[in-house]
Amino acid sequence: MKASPEGVLTGAHYLDGDHACAEGALAAGCRFFAGYPITPSTEIAERIARRFPKVGGVFIQMEDEMASMAAILGAAWGGVKAMTCTSGPGFSLMMENIGLGIMMEVPCVVANVQRGGPSTGLPTMVGQQDMMQARWGSHGDYGIIALSPNSPQECFNRTIQAFNLSEKYRVPVLVMMDECVGHMTEKVVIPEPDEIEVVPRRLSPLPPGEYLPYAANGDKVPDMVTAGEGYRIHTTGLTHDERGYPVMTAEAQDKLVRRLRAKIDDNAGKIHDYECKRLDEADVVVVSYGITSRVARAAIDAALDDGLRVGEIRLITVWPFPSGLIRDLAARTKAFVVPEINLGQIVLEVERAAAGGARTISVTHAGGWVHDPQTIYHAIREGLRGNGAPRKPARKPRKEKQP
Repeated sequence: MKASPEGVLTGAHYLDGDHACAEGALAAGCRFFAGYPITPSTEIAERIARRFPKVGGVFIQMEDEMASMAAILGAAWGGVKAMTCTSGPGFSLMMENIGLGIMMEVPCVVANVQRGGPSTGLPTMVGQQDMMQARWGSHGDYGIIALSPNSPQECFNRTIQAFNLSEKYRVPVLVMMDECVGHMTEKVVIPEPDEIEVVPRRLSPLPPGEYLPYAANGDKVPDMVTAGEGYRIHTTGLTHDERGYPVMTAEAQDKLVRRLRAKIDDNAGKIHDYECKRLDEADVVVVSYGITSRVARAAIDAALDDGLRVGEIRLITVWPFPSGLIRDLAARTKAFVVPEINLGQIVLEVERAAAGGARTISVTHAGGWVHDPQTIYHAIREGLRGNGAPRKPARKPRKEKQP
């Protein structure tokens, strides 16, 4: 279906990433927001608070992040699309209720504008140190979806994508922004409403007497209903059967948890989203995401100008991780270079997927600012070291200036 015109601010705007994220939420149909202010994500909440009265949305400033997460889970069962936003310490506090949302299979969106940590760390400065927490932060086995935009335009686009994925797979979806992208101001083009695809809630066609809230269909995702419309609903964080009733057996646990994993893992090929360049003949492949993908661009351009054969993968969907792509490339490339504003997180996934088929070089940064592109350039050079001279240049070297 197409976006509702009332929530779409069509036109060309000059927005920062936080505001663009808020506009993406409105375009996607978000009409409930609960949150607690925390730098550098507060601008998302402020924008939504100003815009919601014009579209009939409900905004609540909660007492903390735990309550914020709980509120959007309840709102989603009440029939609306809901989101919250946070950063570092707030993301940690939300983890228990994100797990509750996964167990109750609640579609919703959490935007995390990452800053330097741990603890309160660097409130106003960039980090990418929550990437593994996004995957493994809550307890138990589960699948999760996390997107990483690298511009304000992408903050708009990927927030819509996050809402669509959350509705399709009935799972909280994480928009893993970072402070640089959140506070970066660029041109953002918001299309006409009829150009924006929005996934509606998967409502059951069954009458109240026949509906089971956790009876999964062919893609392992149950249909929902709206609380208060005559259906009997039982939903809980406890292991449960198709009725939603608690069942404390190993058999019920196995059946439920395997389905929660499978609905993401089995559909990973449909969920994966990434950009690839020059992979066919690359000796070294730079794998990056978020603001680091833009910083890496200068290093990659310099390497190409020097005649090095460098490929690129920009992760848009970080979770589920595209292991198959890395595994296939590892068989025909010499090294992966993985710059991140952390001390090595997604690089561990690259290394696991490469399985020794190619070197994996981590270009770390503790946070507070972005990499010097020269450090990424040197890592690209290191990836070639010991493997002889690069093959035929993939790009014409830059001409030297004449005196």
